[in-house]
Amino acid sequence: MTTVQDITSAMTPSEKKATWSLASIYALRMLGLFMILPVLSLFAQQLEGATPALIGLAMSIYGLPQVLLQVPFGLLSDRIGRKKVIIFGLVLFFIGSVIAALSTTIYGMLIGRALQGAGAISAAIMALVADLTQEVHRTKAMASIGASIGASFGIGIIAGPLVSNYGGVHTVFWVTAFLTVLAILTIIYIVPNPQQTKLHRDTEFVPGQMTQALKNPELLRLDYGIFVLHMILMAVFVVVPSLMRSAGLIAGNEWQVYLPVFVGSMVIAVPFVIVAEKLRKMKQVFIGAIGTIMVAALGLSIFHENLVGIIACLGIFFCGFNLLEATLPSLVSKTAPGDLKGTAMGAYSSCQFMGLFMGGVVGGWFNGQYGVTAVFLFCAAVALSWLVLSLSMQQPRYLANMLISLQSISLVEADKFVAEMLGITGVAEATLRYEDGVVYLKVDNKQLNKERLQALINQYTLL
Repeated sequence: MTTVQDITSAMTPSEKKATWSLASIYALRMLGLFMILPVLSLFAQQLEGATPALIGLAMSIYGLPQVLLQVPFGLLSDRIGRKKVIIFGLVLFFIGSVIAALSTTIYGMLIGRALQGAGAISAAIMALVADLTQEVHRTKAMASIGASIGASFGIGIIAGPLVSNYGGVHTVFWVTAFLTVLAILTIIYIVPNPQQTKLHRDTEFVPGQMTQALKNPELLRLDYGIFVLHMILMAVFVVVPSLMRSAGLIAGNEWQVYLPVFVGSMVIAVPFVIVAEKLRKMKQVFIGAIGTIMVAALGLSIFHENLVGIIACLGIFFCGFNLLEATLPSLVSKTAPGDLKGTAMGAYSSCQFMGLFMGGVVGGWFNGQYGVTAVFLFCAAVALSWLVLSLSMQQPRYLANMLISLQSISLVEADKFVAEMLGITGVAEATLRYEDGVVYLKVDNKQLNKERLQALINQYTLL
């Protein structure tokens, strides 16, 4: 006798505890990174040895170790345990935060920021979430992690200037170190220990599937998109904080700009997210958001000496940015086959961090060589390249991912199970990974006959 899976059930208390505790760890770490985003370029100007190019590098260097280490750390967690890798990564992040807090030269800041990036624990956290949740609840758990990242970004860019105004930018790094200690205590004392650790193709990068992911032009298009989006984000923050000061914004009042800009842009973006998902207008909304980013960059190239103009363009930028941050992961999830999702998201995440790294490098270099106008024109140009590339994208399939555990079903029965599932209304794909004990489904939730699917699950899991 095996446990019957209920595709409509709520998470168990243990799953909720695991999900929210791991989401809080992710959020605490990302909050520390986002808090520094609107204030570091201003502070770095005062450091010994600072140049525009090195300031840009200090802003973004944490992205490069993330690219290099997140996949190896994820694979290492399969071997030695998730919690050990997560704790090790958080300790590196803590050390980097302390070094940055104590730095008086730009080179010390570079070392501190690089060590922060070396705490590349995203993949290990996602794998641990998968270890601690049932297959039928995996999508809900991952959505909670995504929500925590979005909340961290909004809180971080508002709180950073407030904390900096109270005690200086060094204080922001000390707060980041303190938040990291909280995250370490959470992983040790609150996050449950998994009963078993195994491969989860929906959340983990699988090296053997990389070629398959790279052959998918739609996934590559989305990878390029997240690269461009975060390159523009970092390039903008390399120069905009100092521009607002030069245009008359009083030091310490930056939060009075970021709070209304971010909240207002969210209010505007959310209805478009609903239109994209519920009314199935994803491509139209997506392309419109890219155009919005391009318009904002062009606006900043023209109005960067006027505070009202800068704020207005930032508002336009964040409308597009928040919309794209919400829709890009959704598009990757819709596009990737169910058993390729973890690898696809791993490549997507690497492109995101590489974009952040390149944004600081390119933004700082353009600023030093040609001035801020060139930075914004560069951003507009790469946004235009993304827009042109996206015009030929396929209409996305509005399919959600669903996982069904095979438990102790034999291979013969598993094949029959999959064949019958494909005959259920709303089931578009069913990929059997018998060695993993999972069937990966792509389903249309508007059409899915959940009663028939549940009856089939009951039939085979009670054999």
